[in-house]
Amino acid sequence: MGKVLVLGGTRYFGKRLVDLLLQDGVHEVTVATRGTTKAAFDHPVIRRTVDRTDEGSLRSVAAAGPWDVVFDNICYSPGEAEAAIRAFDGHVGRYILTSTLSVYGFGASPLVEEDFDPYTYERKSGDRDDFDYGEGKRQAEAAFFQLAEFPVAAMRIPIVLGPDDYTRRLHFHIERVMKGTPIGMPNAEAAMSFISSAETASFLQWLGGSDLRGPINASSEGTITLRSLMELIERETGKPALLQAVTDPGDASPFGVGASWYMDISKARAAGYRFSSLQEWLPDLIRNIAQGRG
Repeated sequence: MGKVLVLGGTRYFGKRLVDLLLQDGVHEVTVATRGTTKAAFDHPVIRRTVDRTDEGSLRSVAAAGPWDVVFDNICYSPGEAEAAIRAFDGHVGRYILTSTLSVYGFGASPLVEEDFDPYTYERKSGDRDDFDYGEGKRQAEAAFFQLAEFPVAAMRIPIVLGPDDYTRRLHFHIERVMKGTPIGMPNAEAAMSFISSAETASFLQWLGGSDLRGPINASSEGTITLRSLMELIERETGKPALLQAVTDPGDASPFGVGASWYMDISKARAAGYRFSSLQEWLPDLIRNIAQGRG
């Protein structure tokens, strides 16, 4: 990769991605964001301001190419996807879309890429306010895979955890256990997959340098039930978790799914990527957050 563009997401795994690209000797990395947050990187980057909802702004960034790879971390609707397709046509060699496990909805797990087919999915017009998160991503994928003339891959990931998670979803559980406040969890036996922010960045870098196209699942090896997750938190805090099947909405767990929800990663594994085990990093992350280091 000689000239790379990273669209948004620099507060989280996007920042880690940029640092990895720079460490790997990518000739030129441009970061295009709204400009409201100035992330610090390990090496010099080119910074551009972009309004992801303004096609003219996107075209200006695209015209600064041609780009060997574009990593798009901030596409949430078909309108945004279609604008990007028009803007980057003729200006990009490879396009990587950050997508989500949420495109599958709930069903029998493990979920494989074919369980949601963006190549045949009925497309609808609209912007991010017109769809919920999962449907917005389905429509974005459908637009890219049905309309783009340049190569596209979509990284589908589950919930991303890390010390830099501004959503603080894992923090929510740890802090409530430490305070002895209830957590609403409708099915503690449900199994889930997760991925660390560090591995998300690593996988994106790898995917950008591969020739894979289409949707690709990515998560850490293994799953964990919500009850086992809470037991890890209990072990690190020394306090019992107060789990309740029904609670006030404000007490509801961000992980409170009604049934198991995890993905199959054999496609990426067969292509040569080696994921870390969930048990390699999750207990340490919980420990660090509980001890105030995350």
